[in-house]
Amino acid sequence: MCHACVMESVQRQMLDRRRLLKTAAGFGLGGAALAAGIPTPARAQTAATGRVVDLTHTLFPDFPAFEEGPQFALEKKFDIAKDGYNLHVIRVSEHVGTHLDAPLHFSADGISVAEIPVERLVAPLAVLDLRARAAEDPDAQATPDDVKAWIAEHGELPAGACVALLSGWDSRVAEGTFKNLDAEGRMRFPGFHPETVAWLLEETEAGGIAVDTLSLDHGISPDFAAHRDWLGAGRWGLECVASLAELPASGATIVVGAPKFQGGTGGPTRVVALV
Repeated sequence: MCHACVMESVQRQMLDRRRLLKTAAGFGLGGAALAAGIPTPARAQTAATGRVVDLTHTLFPDFPAFEEGPQFALEKKFDIAKDGYNLHVIRVSEHVGTHLDAPLHFSADGISVAEIPVERLVAPLAVLDLRARAAEDPDAQATPDDVKAWIAEHGELPAGACVALLSGWDSRVAEGTFKNLDAEGRMRFPGFHPETVAWLLEETEAGGIAVDTLSLDHGISPDFAAHRDWLGAGRWGLECVASLAELPASGATIVVGAPKFQGGTGGPTRVVALV
């Protein structure tokens, strides 16, 4: 074997090892965890139809958010007629519109949005359809039984999969009822039950969860338990996802274009699915 080929082989092995260690470190895992066989995400599924579905809401100043007042602003800095080009200054909350929650959002020492290994952001997608239940009960929650029913029909969740809750709530952004405040000013919308988060962590190798509502937890949650337990375990979450109804329950691949800035707890994200 030629010297150049040997060097190329060694460099490739070193790169693979470095990438593996970086992935483990990003989820708080050391050499012992690697030796124990901590799973890595399954290989992204090849698109069967070549169709790409945009799962991202267009962000605008009054997009509904937990905080009061606009959480997004676009200020014109330069104009093509005057300056020869267009440029805006953006002011935006990390958690508005279709966005990613990094582990740091609900943990003291979790990884930031910039530290999530990129291979974790391309994942097999499992869609739980709770539209009928959500239409009857705005406080509906995805339960362990919902995940078990999905598994019974479609097979085991692939390693690193993203489990998405389809409630049909995305249409409410345009209707102005996304937060769905009750008479007492409490938000009422579906989310993941904390028991489901615990079950996913204990029984599966899922790497992300997603909702088409404002929060991973249902609207009247008193303690953000789903956030705390899921993100605290080093996983990521997506909120305010759009167009999940256009996807099959199984077989799509989600691609999360997360922002990459130092120390971020999350950020507005372009999310697409390959079907």
